[in-house]
Amino acid sequence: MIKSGPIGVFDSGYGGLTVLKEFMNTLPEYDYLYLGDNARAPYGTRSFETVYEYTLQCVKHLFNQGCPLVILACNTASAKALRTIQQKDLPKLDPALRVLGVIRPTTEIVGQYTKTKQVGVFATKGTVVSQSYVVEINKFYPDVEVYQEACPMWVPLVENNEYLGDGADYFIQKHIEQLLKQGPEIDTILLGCTHYPLLYDKIRKYTPAHITILTQGQIVANSLVNYLSRHSDLAKYCSTGGSRRFVTTDDAFSFEQQAGVFLGEPIKAEHLSW
Repeated sequence: MIKSGPIGVFDSGYGGLTVLKEFMNTLPEYDYLYLGDNARAPYGTRSFETVYEYTLQCVKHLFNQGCPLVILACNTASAKALRTIQQKDLPKLDPALRVLGVIRPTTEIVGQYTKTKQVGVFATKGTVVSQSYVVEINKFYPDVEVYQEACPMWVPLVENNEYLGDGADYFIQKHIEQLLKQGPEIDTILLGCTHYPLLYDKIRKYTPAHITILTQGQIVANSLVNYLSRHSDLAKYCSTGGSRRFVTTDDAFSFEQQAGVFLGEPIKAEHLSW
């Protein structure tokens, strides 16, 4: 039988903290348990099978910790593992539990921003190869053309605290130019990785002013508000004490130092060993 517990938030590393930050701002009353699989990050270059295996293991852990709802705050996990977990694993684990991702909430609204019907997506290689954004956007907006650009250096720049340095400018400007060569009439760009909001200022600097740049955090937070209001049967099992707990599969002290950059506040973390 399902029990009351925190909302689980999962990411392969730190990027999901940008989503959790918006959850905490928008729905501060709920308890949250964040799990970062930092020891096996990044997921972006791994195979579908490996991402699915790692993600399922982490989702099961969050369920075992009492989470009735888990958000995959990771685009790669959402692209490569979410559907299989929802269709294959949840019915066997507990049909009352839920796992949601970050791709669908974003693709549901992105078409509302474009007038030229050309949308660009910056993402990891794994997300681009999965074609998840192309498929999902075209479900909601069949007349929108989607152009993707994989940015393999952007996550390392963020996780190595080089994203504010001059070296980051080269890689950011390069990928903006490559994306706009694909679709010269792009007027909306989606940052399809939860690390990328930390690069927002530099991306904005090199992107033409008329182009709208969308980050996922607030979009996903608004979607969660809507989801909980429509699923009161699940919402009643999401505990409301305002607590936050952080767990990492890597070194807890290192996680605390980096997490503060993403969340904008100090945290205490626990180490999880399988």
